[in-house]
Amino acid sequence: MLALILDDSEMNNLLIMQALKPVAGCEPVAFTCPATALAFLRANVDRIGIVVTDYDMPGMTGLDVIAAARAVPGFAHVPIVMVTSLDQRSLRHQALRAGATDFLGKPCDPVEIQARITNLMKISAAHRQEQDRTAWLAREVAAAVAVIEAREHEIIALLMRAAEHRDSDTGDHIARVAGYVGVIAGNLGFAASEVRSLRLASTMHDVGKIGVPDSILLKRGPLSAEERAEMQKHAERGRRILEGSTSDVVRLAAEIAESHHERWDGAGYPRGLKGAAIPLSGRIVAVADVFDALVTERPYKTAWPLDRARSFVADQAGLHFDPRCVDAFLAGWDEVEQTWIRAAA
Repeated sequence: MLALILDDSEMNNLLIMQALKPVAGCEPVAFTCPATALAFLRANVDRIGIVVTDYDMPGMTGLDVIAAARAVPGFAHVPIVMVTSLDQRSLRHQALRAGATDFLGKPCDPVEIQARITNLMKISAAHRQEQDRTAWLAREVAAAVAVIEAREHEIIALLMRAAEHRDSDTGDHIARVAGYVGVIAGNLGFAASEVRSLRLASTMHDVGKIGVPDSILLKRGPLSAEERAEMQKHAERGRRILEGSTSDVVRLAAEIAESHHERWDGAGYPRGLKGAAIPLSGRIVAVADVFDALVTERPYKTAWPLDRARSFVADQAGLHFDPRCVDAFLAGWDEVEQTWIRAAA
């Protein structure tokens, strides 16, 4: 590792560098200008194992150098030694507050220099090894999490593929809904990771329809009261299918499956929840799901033009839909249109 030596006296630098020659693994580099030394430090943060700086220098004091070095990202734990007279107690206190690790007295003693620098370099090397190990562990954990998430996504995709066998449009529908959900959640200020989770969870919003008879699911024309009651059971059925999972995404999907047919005015199902009592995830998916149902041809209806469906969603703010979710949907209208265009291509 590099040992950065800073003193405006070249002779003092030579004395310290000479004393450090026997120190194993130590490569001293000397500077007489504080600004030049700090520029080198910033460019070689990962290579510097220790800094030895004088206090009394033109332009910047040793205290200034220490403060500037400690402000460099990644340099908080690198030992910094300041060279001072032994009787400068007040100065040493200031140096400690600025971030100094240790001190060398003037005139410099080669034996003391070797002993102190050797010990501090060992500490610095140990800290770097620990940092490297921590970074390695973080990478390993991230890789393991990525594998788990990929498997989770695959399982969810397979589950939803099963639903596609019931309804030829299901796959396209869930992809579009996930796109609209991403627009709404993003405009509501969700973090990127939260948007990803909500998008994925939303793909399972209608999984409960697996239990709906084909005679009802694919019926052309309006449903009877009994058929509608059977169809509405898919919300609770979806929750029962998904609940109890150890996966955060699947638990979120269970919440969505049960709540995405609730209405802001309380006239929805299955629980008749009203306003903020409806989970936000369900309120978001409600807007996306209804909009896509309107603009898509179904066995019982023709597709609406996009503008007509947009107006319907806007008109239903405060009735069917959470007004905030409607505002977020309309604010991302260009993205909504692009999602529809990509799906239709």
